[in-house]
Amino acid sequence: MLDLIGVRKVFNAGTINEKVALDGIDFHLSEGDFVTVIGGNGAGKSTMLNAIAGVWPVDGGKILIDGQDVTGIPEYKRAALIGRVFQDPMMGTAPDMQIVENLALALRRGKRRGLSWGVTQKEKELFCEQLASLGLGLEDRMTSKVGLLSGGQRQALTLLMAALTRPRLLLLDEHTAALDPATAAKVLELSDRIVSENGLTAVMITHNMTDAIRHGNRLVMMNEGKIIFDVSGEEKASLTKRDLMDKFAALAGAGKESDRMALS
Repeated sequence: MLDLIGVRKVFNAGTINEKVALDGIDFHLSEGDFVTVIGGNGAGKSTMLNAIAGVWPVDGGKILIDGQDVTGIPEYKRAALIGRVFQDPMMGTAPDMQIVENLALALRRGKRRGLSWGVTQKEKELFCEQLASLGLGLEDRMTSKVGLLSGGQRQALTLLMAALTRPRLLLLDEHTAALDPATAAKVLELSDRIVSENGLTAVMITHNMTDAIRHGNRLVMMNEGKIIFDVSGEEKASLTKRDLMDKFAALAGAGKESDRMALS
C-alpha cells in the first residue's frame, strides 16, 4: 500500500543550518497495516508524514501509494488517496462552517466539483448515522459550527472526516498530543475502531511508548532521519516500555538523554 524507496529530505541545504531530515528512508507498508512510529525530537517522524502527504517535494527517492508513483504529485492531488488528522485540533476542519458542511467537504475530497446542492438529504442521513457512531451526541448538533466544539470532539470529527471516503492511507500525526489523557484515550479508541471497521492502512506518530505498543500491529522507531527498529506481530505485542527505552539507548547511542525523556 505504501512504499518509500531511498527517500531523502534536506532542509537549508548547503548552509550552516543544513539538516538531513530523512536520510535514504526505505519503508514498506502492506494493505491493512496499522503502524505506530516513535522517536525523539527531530527524528524525522513528521517529516516522513509530510513527505508522504506531499506537503513538500523530497530531494531523492520515490514514494508509491497503492502502486502509484506520487513522488512528483502535489499535495492537493494526493487528497483522493490520503486522509490525515493533525496534532492541532484546530486544523483539518473549517471552524466557521457547520459540522454537516465539513462532512460534505470531506465526502467530496479528491472528486471533481460542479453545481449541485451542497448537502443532499441522503448525505444528511449518512452523516447523522456516522456521527452517532462516535457516541458524542454530535448527531444532534449537525448545524453547530465546528469552532464551538471541544478539542476532543473536534479530533473525533476530524477522524471521521479523514476516513469518510475510505482513503488508501490514513495519516495520524500525534493527533492526541494536545488532548487531556482521558480524551486522548477516547480518541485513540475511536482511531482503532475506525481503522478496523473500514479496513484502512494507517500510520500513527506518537511520543508515547505505551500507546505505540498498545495500538496497531507494527511499530517503527526513527532516529536522525533513519528507521532504526521495526517490529510487528507477537514480538511487538510482547514489548514493554522498558524494552523500547533500552532498544533506543542501544541503537541511537550515547548523548540521547533528552530524546529518551521525550519518549514518555
